[in-house]
This record gives sequence, C-alpha cells and structure tokens, in this order.
Amino acid sequence: GCQQAPKQAAETAATTEDLGVNIGVQTYSFRTMDDQSPLTILEYIKETGIKHVELMGNHAEPFAGAPESPQSDPAKRAIMGKQWRNEPLSDEEKVLAEALAEEMAAYREAVTEWRASLDYGKFEELRKLYNDAGISIFAFKPNVFGKNNSDEDIRYGMRAAKALGASHVTLEHPEDDAHTARLARLAEEEGVLVGYHGHEQQTPTLWDTAIAQSDANRLNLDFGHYVAAENENPLSIITAKGDKIVSMHLKDRQKRSNGGGNLMWGTGDTPIKDVLQLIRKEGLQFTVTIELEYDIPEGSDAVKEVKRSLDYVKEALKA
Repeated sequence: GCQQAPKQAAETAATTEDLGVNIGVQTYSFRTMDDQSPLTILEYIKETGIKHVELMGNHAEPFAGAPESPQSDPAKRAIMGKQWRNEPLSDEEKVLAEALAEEMAAYREAVTEWRASLDYGKFEELRKLYNDAGISIFAFKPNVFGKNNSDEDIRYGMRAAKALGASHVTLEHPEDDAHTARLARLAEEEGVLVGYHGHEQQTPTLWDTAIAQSDANRLNLDFGHYVAAENENPLSIITAKGDKIVSMHLKDRQKRSNGGGNLMWGTGDTPIKDVLQLIRKEGLQFTVTIELEYDIPEGSDAVKEVKRSLDYVKEALKA
C-alpha cells in the first residue's frame, strides 16, 4: 500500500517510470535458474531492479503451503517442456515421462486437497515481502483457468491474485467462446480482470468475441508472437485496442517467414523501440512485461539477460 519503498528501490524505479512506460517482468523468464522457490524468485527480481511482476503460480503457491510440483526438478521440467513442444523423447526419457505422468496425477490430487483448506493470508504475506522491496505484483498466472478446471479452482486463482495485489489473472486464450464467457462471469463476481495471452494464433480479431462478452475480458497481448505471426502493420493493434490491453509481453522474435526465432533484443523482427514509443505517446498505462525466451548465451544467466533486455528498453525510450 502506502509504505515508503526503501530509498534505493525508489531510485531504481524512477529510472524506468520516468521513461513513461510501466516495465515489468514475467517470472517465467527465470525458469532456467536452478532455484525456483518463491523467495529466491523475489531475489532474482530484486537483482534486475524491475518493480512490476507477473507471477507464475509455481512462484507463489509453495509459499502458501502448496505441495511441491514435480516440475520443480529441472530434469522433469525439461521433459515436460519437450512434451509440450511435441519434440521426440529418447527411450530413457519415455520411461521417465511415464513415471512423471503418474507423479503429476498424484500432485494434482494433493493440490486439490490443499486448495480446499487454503489460507489466503500466506499470499498476502508474500505480497508484503514484495511491496517492502518496492515491487508490485500486477498479474498472477496459476495453472487453474482451463476448461477442465472447476469453478472452485478458477475462483481460487482469482482470489489468490487479489491477495497478491494483482489487478488481473492471465492465461492462454482458450479459443472457446463458452469458456471466455464463463471466466468473465467468475471474474466479474470476484472483482478481477482476465488477460488472454496469445501465441502465433494472435490476429487483430482474436479477442473480439471475448471483449464483447464482458469488460472483465482483456488482452494480455504478446507482441513478439504477434509479429512472428506475420500480422500486417503490427503496431496498429496498440492504437486500435490499447484500452483493452491489460498487459503486454515483449520479446524479440523473427517473423515466421524469417525462421521465427526468439532472439536477443535488437536482433529480431519485432519493432521493440517503435512499440514502446507508441505506448508512451498514446499515454497507455498497462505494464509491458519482459519475457525472456531466447537461449541464454554461454557464461550468462537469466537474471543477467533480463537486465540486458531492460537496458535495451531504457535505451529505446531515451529517444
């Protein structure tokens, strides 16, 4: 709330806030760091000097007593990543993947039990630790907003978001009108907004039905993926739908026709400078979230690369 941020934190904040664009970080950016525990994630963020955070579920829930996910093991996380990207698994990995599927099922059951007797005060406690460091949690992305999730699961995610101080929750756009209507209804009841994130299926009209259904439905635009998807005149979505964008992910991707790679900032096809300057010119207040997705160079780490991206942003907004 109104607590004075420590002086040093306030000064760092000023460097990006004075540029006229709210800059944040998605904690998914730190997924390659060995320690994924909530308090260590907070330390990584402090090191970057960034003051606004979109928090992944697994970077908050263990603090509130959630059972540990098998995904906290880097080797298991790597296998799940391969499965998610439909990459072939070695025979050894296939055996591990089978065991992992059973572990995940048991884990999901344990999580359901944990949620039933949850103390939201723990989320408020985590929020205070962030706020004491001069950092605000503006969005929360737990894995509970799917079509197969119960209303109770969804309400839990929204209530946890509020306890953390977030204005909105984020999830992948389900591309299902009935589900976006359901999420909007629950969001209206819980007093939060829903930001739908997109990948290469993003078009200027992807969100039209959802935002027509309810004012609670908004865009969590991913501008890098939007450019990769070859949308013509990508900047126009900022002017056309700026008032419906609740937050925006930023990365530097090539267009699909150029290979579609995720590259170090300033080397891809994403007009990062142009989009940042446009957001400032339009006076838009949503947070632009650094999402680190390119391969980390030898000898560096995710924290250093997030800082490198932040430096690029500051440079882009000097002009």
